[in-house]
Amino acid sequence: MAAPCLPPPPDPQFVLRGTQSPVHALHFCEGAQAQGHPLLFSGSQSGLVHVWSLQTRRAVSTLDGHSGQCVTWLQMLPQGHQLLSQGRDLKLCLWDLAEGRAVVDSVCLESVGFCRSSILAGGQPRWTLAVPGKGSDEANCSPRPLLLAGYEDGSVALWDVSEQKVCSRIACHEEPVMDLDFDSQKARGISGSAGKALAVWSLDGQQALQVRGTHELTNPGIAEVTIRPDRKILATAGWDHRIRVFHWRTMQPLAVLAFHSAAVQCVAFTADGLLAAGSKDQRISLWSLYPCA
Repeated sequence: MAAPCLPPPPDPQFVLRGTQSPVHALHFCEGAQAQGHPLLFSGSQSGLVHVWSLQTRRAVSTLDGHSGQCVTWLQMLPQGHQLLSQGRDLKLCLWDLAEGRAVVDSVCLESVGFCRSSILAGGQPRWTLAVPGKGSDEANCSPRPLLLAGYEDGSVALWDVSEQKVCSRIACHEEPVMDLDFDSQKARGISGSAGKALAVWSLDGQQALQVRGTHELTNPGIAEVTIRPDRKILATAGWDHRIRVFHWRTMQPLAVLAFHSAAVQCVAFTADGLLAAGSKDQRISLWSLYPCA
């Protein structure tokens, strides 16, 4: 008897065009700045940050602060209208979107690799940032923030930032870790690498990491892995042009989205479940999959 045929994956809900350069970073803004409709920020290889209205499906402004060098990371500061952007020009830029399109402050970085920055615990008007550096002792803050980091040797480490020491380290991959995400409610994380496997790992009450399992992929190369805010599904950005969607608790594959014609570099979710993916083909696809309950 023939196996039943699964329905084909859906088409994107819509596609954003106009970056005129490969897309390397995505970030949603759903606060007051978006005026009731999510704004999507995209960072391009040409060094530009485009601000997209999902209501009009057009770019409403363009930020130019990285001297034509690739933008690799974007993040809004919580409860505010300030945007951080990291580029391969060795700069981390702070934009005040209420003041226009000029950089209001910047930090010089030491490393030009693929490592992205991250916001640690904090609050207005002071935030703590982890940034890539040549050494491992640049951070110094309190009270006792913890930081997860992935390395080129395929390992994942948990740092006690204030004491500048590694609490736990595990070997997860045979190739460099490209990205990771962590579910603080389940104390469980996931990492993707240049290889052909996703690794799932956990963190116990003694601040010890433990590998829980791996999920083999068809093709190598995961540029980014992101858990949806409701912690039910996750999405990966693949070098094989594919977006893959998994059930987070079971890691059951749910969908393979084959729309892009070049490597997918980044994925991002809105709080209500809309998925965005950016690619080297200069397009950003938006998908409505498995709506949040």
